[in-house]
Formats: sequence, C-alpha cells, structure tokens
Amino acid sequence: MSARTVLATTTAGLLVAAGAGGYMLWNDHAEQQRLDNDARLAAAAFADAWSSRSLDKATYVGTDPQAAAADFRTTTAQLGNGTIRTSVKSVTRDGDAASAAIDVAWQVSGGQTFSWTDPIALERSNGKWGVVAGKRSLWHPKLQTNDAFVVRLDAGQRGEIKGRDGAGLMTNQSVYDISLDPTKATAASALRMERATSVSGLSAKVVAAKASGSKATIPVITYRKDDFEARASTLRSIDGAVIAERQQPLATNRSFGQPLLGNVGAVTADMIKKNPNTYRSGMYAGTSGLQQQYDSVMLPKAGMTIAARSEPQTVLFGAAAKNGSDLVTTLDPKVQDAAEKALANLPQGSVGAIVAIDVKTSSVLAAANAPTYGIERAVTGRYAPGSTFKIVSGFELLKKGLNPDTKVACPQQTSIDGLSFRNFEGESLGDPTFRDDFAHSCNTAFVNSTKGFAAGDLQQAAALFGIGGDWSKAVGVDGAYTGNVPTSNGATDTAAMTIGQGRVQVSPLAMAAVAASVARGSFVPPTLVTSPAPAGDRTPKPLDASVLTSLRQMMRQTVTDGTATLVNGIVGGDVYAKTGTAEFAEGGKTGAHAWLVGWQGDVAFAVLVADVPTGQTGGSVATPVAKDFLEMYARS
Repeated sequence: MSARTVLATTTAGLLVAAGAGGYMLWNDHAEQQRLDNDARLAAAAFADAWSSRSLDKATYVGTDPQAAAADFRTTTAQLGNGTIRTSVKSVTRDGDAASAAIDVAWQVSGGQTFSWTDPIALERSNGKWGVVAGKRSLWHPKLQTNDAFVVRLDAGQRGEIKGRDGAGLMTNQSVYDISLDPTKATAASALRMERATSVSGLSAKVVAAKASGSKATIPVITYRKDDFEARASTLRSIDGAVIAERQQPLATNRSFGQPLLGNVGAVTADMIKKNPNTYRSGMYAGTSGLQQQYDSVMLPKAGMTIAARSEPQTVLFGAAAKNGSDLVTTLDPKVQDAAEKALANLPQGSVGAIVAIDVKTSSVLAAANAPTYGIERAVTGRYAPGSTFKIVSGFELLKKGLNPDTKVACPQQTSIDGLSFRNFEGESLGDPTFRDDFAHSCNTAFVNSTKGFAAGDLQQAAALFGIGGDWSKAVGVDGAYTGNVPTSNGATDTAAMTIGQGRVQVSPLAMAAVAASVARGSFVPPTLVTSPAPAGDRTPKPLDASVLTSLRQMMRQTVTDGTATLVNGIVGGDVYAKTGTAEFAEGGKTGAHAWLVGWQGDVAFAVLVADVPTGQTGGSVATPVAKDFLEMYARS
C-alpha cells in the first residue's frame, strides 16, 4: 500500500469519527433541552392545576394526586374561594432533579390579594416529571408539612362617645344578636322564639325560607347583656336559634342622650348603595344622631391577618384592625341625667327639651329631649320663644335709655295699626315700673315701649346674644339652629317680635345661650362636640355691662316677685330667669309653647314644654320642670 493511500484512508477514518462525535453532541444537547422543557411543563401543569383548584390533575412524586388535592383543600381552606392567579417564575434543572418558583396571587377577604413565591422541587421518575411531596409543604415556604393557613378577621372596636372630663356616654359593651337558622328551625321553634322575644312573624318567615330553599339566617332581635342573660337559657333551648356576641357602643340606658347621641345598627342596603367603598353587608355603623354624623370618625377599619398555624404570631400577609376614634363632647352625665329625669316627670306623651350650658365656657352640659325618640328638639328644634325674648327686647330698651324704675303702663290690651295685643291672661298691673313689667311679663308694656324701634333694631339686638348668628358649626351637631329674627316689615311685625311671637324663631340651645350670655357678660358660641374640633370663631363678644346689671336684676325679680317664683329659694343658690308663653294656631290647632330660661350658679338653662293646651303658661308648666332639673342636679 502506498503512503498516499494510507493517508487517504486515515483521513477518511478521521472524518467518519468526527461526524459521529458531532452527532452525539447535538443529540445530547437536544435531549437536555427536552428534559428542561419537560420539567418546565410539569411546573406549569402544577401551576395551572393550582389556579383552577384541580390539584388532582398534576403529577407528583411521593404522594398521589388525590392526597395532594386533599392536602391543598385543608391547608388553604381559610383563604376562601377568591380568584387564584399563578405563573411559573423560573425552573432550574440538574439531571433528573429540578427546582421551580411559582408566583401565586390569591384574592382574599375584602378584595385584597395575598401574593407570594412558592418554591417547589421536581423529580423525573419512570420518564415523567412530578412535583416532590412530603419533604415540606407544597403551598407556601413558611408552612410546615401538614400545616395550614390561619386567617384572622378583626372588625376592630368602634370609637366611643365621651363626655365632660372623659366620662363615658356611649361605651363599647357586649350585645347579643339573636337570629334563626331556617335549615334547623321549625315552625314550632319559631313560635317559641316569638313568645321569648315578643317579635312576631318569625314562624311565617321560617316557613317561607324553607319553601324557597333559603339558608340565610333570619334576624330576630339584639339584646343588651342584662336583657340577654335574663332570657339566655330559653333562647339556647330553641331549635335553630343562633346567638352571636359582639361589641357595640351603648349608653347607661336606652334613652340616655337620645335622640341626640343616636344609635348603631346593621348597615342597610341603601347605605351600601350610597357608600359601597365604606359599607358592606354584615357591618355595623351609626344609623342616627351623632353616631351617624361622625360615623367616619368612629368607624373602625377592619383588619385581616394570615399566618401559619404552626407560627401564628408571624404575619404572612395583612394588617391588624385600626380602632375607630372617640367622639369627645362637653355633655356632663350628671347634668344630662337630671335634665332627662325632669322631663320624664311630665305627663306621658309630652313634648319638650332642656339645654344646659356652662356659663364660664359656653360648653353644652345637657341636651335632653322628650320623647327620647324621633325628632331632636333641644339643639335643632325651631319654636317661637314667647316672652323669653323680652330678655332681648328689654336689653334693647334699656340700652336706648329706658330706666328700669320708670313707670310703664301695663293695660289689659293695646292696639298697633288696628291689631290688638293683650296680656296672656288679660291682666293689668295698674301703674308699674318697667322692672315690674318685665318680672310679670307684661306684653302691652313692651309693645307700647317699642313703637319707635327701627326695622332692624330687634334683629341687631338679637344678634348680640347670638340669635340668628353664624355659629351652628361651632356646636358640632348637624342642623344646630341659632334662631332667626328678621328685619321688621312694619309696626305690627315689630310688636309681635318684641314679645317673641310673629316671625321670631329659636331653639332651646339658642335661648340657653342667651341666658348664658347675660350671666357671663358676653356672647360665646356654644359648643357640644370638641373632638373632632369644630369650625367657627368662639371669641367672646362683650355686652354692655351697665345694661346687663339692670337686666340681671330684672331676671332675679322675675324669680323673687314675678312669674317664676316656683324656683325661688330652691337648693343650689339664687336663680335668675324669664318665663315665656308662645301661643300658636296652625292647621286648625291652637296651643302654646311654655318656656323658662335663666341660670343658677354656673349653669345656664332653657326649658321648653311644647304644644301645651291654651291657658297653660311658662310659669305653670316649664317652671316646675326647671325646678325639678335644678334640684336634682344640685343633689346629684
């Protein structure tokens, strides 16, 4: 053989060997890619099975699909049925073993999304890739084997309503919501519930729920702790009864501070519709009064935390609840209680209000209403003040130079532009001084004395005492009424307004502020809510001191020798006051509003008894209520 032939043969052999080695390298690379892809597909199949909650569709090593699916359900049960989004973040393979990272986003309570990255191991067995089970939890890196997620929902505590010096007016206490489960209740057990709670119609509701297949519980009643405990054994023995305890702000009794303070109850469908971002079904919120007005302040922000059952203190997601803020008011429980008890002594069905104000600070100490449901009258009511307005018109007369000791006639009646004005009981004082006219509330003396008033004189005088002023926001109560004294449109209008009739309107709050202004010597807008801080300027506006000296003497004489003698000499010190009777005729109905306004010591007050029969007066109706109020407070 020649050398060339050998060389050619050798070269040919080398070419064949090189071709075989390249093919082998290429084939190995393709195999590795295939294995990588199979591992990634296995991880993706697991992620897809997770998002669709069909974990029995994935392939596993160390467990069977049904066991893995059961473990998933047990572990994640408390996360709820929200949408799950998963994706494969990465896959790294080393031979027949691989590791993958699965991104998980689970929608949980309140629309929040619990997100995490879950590392998993994969192995290739019998030519197939599967997720490795048994070494650790498949569902979260912080979970141990056979662990579970624990979800804690915390509604948080609603803010309370505080009074003067931090006194608790409405504090969080246990209440018990009673309802019926229609799947367990029967018509007979529903009748037992009706008898136990005095709530009618429950049997029919249970029958209707069974017919429709409804499983929703049927609300029955909510009890305070004492009321519940008196019925607890009976309620627990009723088939289908559901008893749920929760916390809710309550006053010392159902009527305390009502309707001003308001109530808390289950949110309504209308509330959810108007404020879907704030309210949801099952929540409790303020439904009336200050509880409703300041609901955004007192409403807690619900909290939710997710942890591992094995490490409950380590929060994996969420935040604790944020309690609502307290509403701070100036109400004094002792003063409020005395005012409410005084009104409770009125005949059943009576309508009235008492407002008490601290003379030094112009803080509202009490705002009591009768009845204690329905309309709030003490702060927002609108009534003619009757002769209590003579504090204002008397001040203006004194300021214009009328001496209290000047003789001012008090005839039985007088006429202004053909319109007749008379004294309430048709009396005549003969030849009295002006201070006597004030003390005995002589209408004709005031009407005749104010004939020369300009159109705006009474309006301006009333403004000095805050009537009609722009201070309602300083009170902190929606609808707080400061009163109205319009510009007079003529002599008869002036005459009517002089004695607190005609177009003059006030609230008990406004008249209590008038009395406090006389006692203090300046007008300071009253306030009831102090936190959140209300708007408005509360700078004192001084009144003419020399005029006030005479006015105070006249108000004292009203008590010692006038229309309010019933409060003379009572416990607690000297009382300064003015009675008022405002007659009305509306819609074929006639009657009167009876008033007494004044002060004793540092407590100024306005007492209103509305809609009393014609013939009754402030002296005969409102003054006894004021006496009860002042004496009960003095002895408290």
